[in-house]
Amino acid sequence: MNIHTTTSDETQMAHAIRALAMDAVQAAKSGHPGMPMGMADVATVLFNRFIRLDPAAPDWANRDRFVLSAGHGSMLLYAINHLLGYDDMEMDQLRNFRQLGYRTAGHPEYGHAKGIEVTTGPLGQGLAASVGMALSERLGNARFPDLIDHFTYVIAGDGCLMEGVSHEAIDMAGHLGLSHLIVFWDDNRITIDGDTDLATSTDQVARFSAAGWHVQACDGHNPEEVAAAIAAAQADPRPSMIACRTIIGYGAPNKQGGHDVHGAPLGADEVAAARAHLGWEHAPFVVPDAVYAAWRKVAARGAEARAAWKERRAASTNRAALELHLNRDAAPLTEAMASYKTQLLADKPKVATRKASEMALNVVNEALPFTIGGSADLTGSNLTRSKGQAAVTPQDYSGSYVHYGVREFGMAAAMNGIALSGLFRPYGGTFLVFADYARPAIRLAALMGVPAVYVMTHDSIGLGEDGPTHQPVETLASLRAIPNLTVLRPCDAVETAEAWEIAMATKDCPVLLALSRQNLPLLRDEARENLSAKGAYTLRAARDRQVTLIATGSEVEIAMAAADMLAADGVNASVVSAPSFELFAAQPTDYRDAVLGRAPRVGIEAAIRQGWDSVLRPEDGFVGMTGFGGSAPGAALYQHFGITAEAVVAQAKSLL
Repeated sequence: MNIHTTTSDETQMAHAIRALAMDAVQAAKSGHPGMPMGMADVATVLFNRFIRLDPAAPDWANRDRFVLSAGHGSMLLYAINHLLGYDDMEMDQLRNFRQLGYRTAGHPEYGHAKGIEVTTGPLGQGLAASVGMALSERLGNARFPDLIDHFTYVIAGDGCLMEGVSHEAIDMAGHLGLSHLIVFWDDNRITIDGDTDLATSTDQVARFSAAGWHVQACDGHNPEEVAAAIAAAQADPRPSMIACRTIIGYGAPNKQGGHDVHGAPLGADEVAAARAHLGWEHAPFVVPDAVYAAWRKVAARGAEARAAWKERRAASTNRAALELHLNRDAAPLTEAMASYKTQLLADKPKVATRKASEMALNVVNEALPFTIGGSADLTGSNLTRSKGQAAVTPQDYSGSYVHYGVREFGMAAAMNGIALSGLFRPYGGTFLVFADYARPAIRLAALMGVPAVYVMTHDSIGLGEDGPTHQPVETLASLRAIPNLTVLRPCDAVETAEAWEIAMATKDCPVLLALSRQNLPLLRDEARENLSAKGAYTLRAARDRQVTLIATGSEVEIAMAAADMLAADGVNASVVSAPSFELFAAQPTDYRDAVLGRAPRVGIEAAIRQGWDSVLRPEDGFVGMTGFGGSAPGAALYQHFGITAEAVVAQAKSLL
């Protein structure tokens, strides 16, 4: 049952959003007042009559999710969260909108303030992440039908729908039948440059309908039309889009409806005129008690819903299983992985690290019930589906493997949403070179500290005949440049198992595994300690070392062969395997110094040298790529481009 204030009160509730938005933007001398003022009525109806959340428990597992995909309109969210009574969104935060040290950043930042479900701003990504949130809800509902049953609501603008990722997200949501996803399109027909007809003629209603969505249109300033549309959307078995015809900057009598109100302060005169036009007779940043009381009823309704849910959880037979998902504790993996690694040392398999990843995933997915895997239409190449792993389908959400389709960006953004929902640990695969398609979502995952796992295979020229379009010579460097992203490039089956242990134990950043297509020998002879967790370690120690060979992934084999050749020539070479520069940089200085030594160093990687400056000095050598690859068998390409043991030996001797 929806308990809410009267429609007449909703007008004042919406005006409070408008006033706070224009006051904060005016005080900051920058920002976007147009969308918050235009969508205030829609947001008020949604919160006043429908949404279920409790500001006193912002992480409640069964709360409804609200995603402001049009993140430039952040003052809409900050104003609502202040009015609802979130204890970290006091009025002083609004007075200092966009200022250093305050939670009210120019775009909503996950983790900066309560009630922000996902970082938005890069248009379209909030919408795409919401698909992951809505998928997580359906996955959770299939497992815990009495405890997980909530909606994901999204406000998206014209810019969100123009971005290419919106197509991937809309198509995916429609195919999967995500019935608890409701998107409000702010149909104000204005962009920064002017009217939308400058750049688009798309019939968005037809577009969503073609993708299998339930679509409606309403007057975004008519509360009853908005409410009726939401009720119908909730009842439909498809994802829903509600096209809300709005006036940007609604309430600013001289500027509303034009592009000038999109991204600039209204100015003192227009703020005063808007106050008079709306009948809002209160000073800047002042909200009357009656309006606060109306908004606090929303919070009270949410608190009642959460209390009822807690009672259900206490009595539920699913309680213990739900706790496993909410905690997402990787500890049960430790013993299983230790036994698996012991078997690897006995068997000494020579396999591609993509195959080694599949082998390790069999252990991971059996030990941990909260993983959700997938691939961007490369399951047979990424090897991301473990034994017995059932696919998620529109008819059955009980599986744990998602066929994301050829949608790398959409997959990575959806993985963000799945991870943020708090029930599952997502991993998804594609070729390493196509990390470029997923990069904006990977970057946001790193910015938010979201523990998604990317399984990126075919990681070098070693993939061979597919040629330079598929050979990621510069991709590792560009990924290592992303702050708070852990990149792991294992050299054999043991390091790959260790990489999965690291990935599952990591809670504060995404992890990317770069894996080979070609077979690699087992180089490790012990696995008592997870050496990959140190980022780099001495794989072969030389007494009185004269040179240090540092390699990653498939090139560690080359470094070992080069060390043998140097030894035959009387040169003492130590070999360092460096699966993760980021983890190595986090080690104590004395450890790093001991591993790297003072002797000349040679780096070896079938990629460009850029990004190696954390382990190589300017005078040190490097054997790798200086340009794009070619189309030929992998072994021939290594020979052609001079990434060989002989080349390493020559480089090492030149430094002695």
